[in-house]
Amino acid sequence: MTLVFIDGAAGTTGLDIRERLADRADLTLIELDEARRKDPAARREALNDADVAILCLPDDAAREAVGLIDGDTRVIDASSAHRVADGWTYGLPELGIDVAGAARVSNPGCWPTGFLLLIAPLVRSGLVPADWPLTYSGASGYSGGGKAMIAEFEDGTAGTAYRAYGLTLSHKHLPEMRGYAGLDQPPVFLPAVAAALRGMLGEVGLALHALPARPSLDQLRDTIAAAYDASPLVSLADDDPGTIRLEENAGTDRVTLRVLGNAGAGQARLVATYDNLGKGAGGAAVQNLNLMAGLDPLAGLIL
Repeated sequence: MTLVFIDGAAGTTGLDIRERLADRADLTLIELDEARRKDPAARREALNDADVAILCLPDDAAREAVGLIDGDTRVIDASSAHRVADGWTYGLPELGIDVAGAARVSNPGCWPTGFLLLIAPLVRSGLVPADWPLTYSGASGYSGGGKAMIAEFEDGTAGTAYRAYGLTLSHKHLPEMRGYAGLDQPPVFLPAVAAALRGMLGEVGLALHALPARPSLDQLRDTIAAAYDASPLVSLADDDPGTIRLEENAGTDRVTLRVLGNAGAGQARLVATYDNLGKGAGGAAVQNLNLMAGLDPLAGLIL
């Protein structure tokens, strides 16, 4: 039986993970009551008693939690504290990363998940050069902003249906986008939040006629499809739906990728839809936990 401790179980991601794990017969949750959750000694004990600790904490608190571990507890960190840190494994197994054998796993950011699934296969294949200037844009459901943003949108004080942010182009997700896509420089990243509780849509535009390889839309599709042909969660859709909803995969752990565009104009539009709290957060953590514990990889996931 695998013992699991969620440090930060009262936050949005922590609550989602706890709900997914609560009725699992193959796991036992170590739980602390309200008073003991804030007791450093109790947290240290729980962190060291666990086989796997899942950290759903701000970055500094996640680093502190790792420092409290004296033994061989394995860690999944849902914060951005360790995503490009030495000794940590990036928790996106669809990129061919060995999560199962890792002792320290850093959960991907919600935004980088879509970008990397679209772009990494194209860079690896040489269809997109590592030094190519890329722009990544889209919108996320407001639940990704935590309890304060959820309250703001749901009580009507947000005052908008769509809010662009990250305007200084220095978002903390950029190092993992650049590093795990194999790029020489990070993309220009244009994130926004929309008045939808859950869901995410990210996209990259490519001027195919300007790329050195001059790839066709079909070459892009074939390369991306081949990268995920064995994945139960990530798939390439072969349809042009006319419009794509941000909420297309909300409430699931699926990722749908599309390669759309205008072949005559040599232009492509690469689109990823998924759930910001699913494959973008809690679902990814549960998937990584399953792999690390040698359990059914899809247990607790919503297909």
